[in-house]
Amino acid sequence: MTSTVPVVTDIAYQDLLDDPYPIFRRMRELAPAVFVEPARLTLVTRFDDIVRIERDPATYSADNPTSLVNKVMGPTFMRKDGAEHAIGRKAIEPSFRPATIKEYWAPKFTAIAQELIDELSAADQADLFSALAAPMASRSLMAMIGFRAMPWQTLADWSQALIDGAGNYTADAGIERKAMQASADVDAAIDAVLDDHRSHPSPSILSSMVNADPPMPVEGIRANIKVIIGGGLNEPRDAILTLVLGLLQNPAQKDSVLAQPELWPAALEEAVRWISPIGMYPRRVTRDVDLSGTTLPEGLQIGLCVGAANRDGNRFAEPDRFDVTRPKQSHLAFGAGPHFCAGTWVSRLTVGKIVVPMLFARLRNLRLRAEAPPVVRGWVFRGPVTLPVRWDA
Repeated sequence: MTSTVPVVTDIAYQDLLDDPYPIFRRMRELAPAVFVEPARLTLVTRFDDIVRIERDPATYSADNPTSLVNKVMGPTFMRKDGAEHAIGRKAIEPSFRPATIKEYWAPKFTAIAQELIDELSAADQADLFSALAAPMASRSLMAMIGFRAMPWQTLADWSQALIDGAGNYTADAGIERKAMQASADVDAAIDAVLDDHRSHPSPSILSSMVNADPPMPVEGIRANIKVIIGGGLNEPRDAILTLVLGLLQNPAQKDSVLAQPELWPAALEEAVRWISPIGMYPRRVTRDVDLSGTTLPEGLQIGLCVGAANRDGNRFAEPDRFDVTRPKQSHLAFGAGPHFCAGTWVSRLTVGKIVVPMLFARLRNLRLRAEAPPVVRGWVFRGPVTLPVRWDA
């Protein structure tokens, strides 16, 4: 006899934002799926269950008309399955080819990182969120999308408003209002450059979309660019900060990585496992199904909580510990299955091979500030929101 989904009511939404990991541990131990009252969502938190779900899109569909992502951004290929999803992925594929990343994007990203770290090196302390990670992610993404030049803060504000709206499970009217305004502003920015991209093809994402065969419809371009602004800005931003934080909190591991540069890729993978920037995304159950002994009814909205799965003790030894020497194991920080993150290789290049290695090479004795500890927040999206550091000028 299978069991029904248990309900958790004795936690506050703020607890999820502040430190979700004790809650995740409790849910993993309780059942394969748990309805969390403050989040108004049934969460799946075990590694093996999420992998099983991602291998069965017919039963666990990304096509979810009631998704907050659809409400804020429109119908995106991230919320489609099968051929519709594949068509959307194919339209942006030229911008993400390995050769394009290496030959076209890497020099641009390196120049941005050098400029930002040059500015940092003139001082001896900063908050790396606002001084490095946010402008790096924003300026890089602005270039990749193919927008006209704008203050990096503009794109960052749009991204934050959109992801807040996509994670607005408490139905906060102010959050929704900001998200919808950002959505309209992005539409206007796209409309301002589409004709240029039709006439002058380039490796940019907008150019790939509008010059695809067949071209992506304008409403599809708008929705998919918003998804890219959400995940494509906050994920590398938070990965930069999390990798720096993990190394600064573990000086012996930092020294090992600096002495052995070949460890940088492993350090990045461990950082995004430890604190997954994109911590949860939704699916819709298309039929009554048994998930590891718990019945999920047709039509149920579930959240795949990869931030919890990446700390599943049945998958990872000492999962709460940052450890760059951890034996190589796949994680879920970049998703899985057909919806594996299209920007994974860009993130691995930007964070693990350009920005963070350059930061440690340029700023001597980089260290945390004891009087201003970093703040990490979030659960749908999670990362440091402040990272004050000091170095020897």
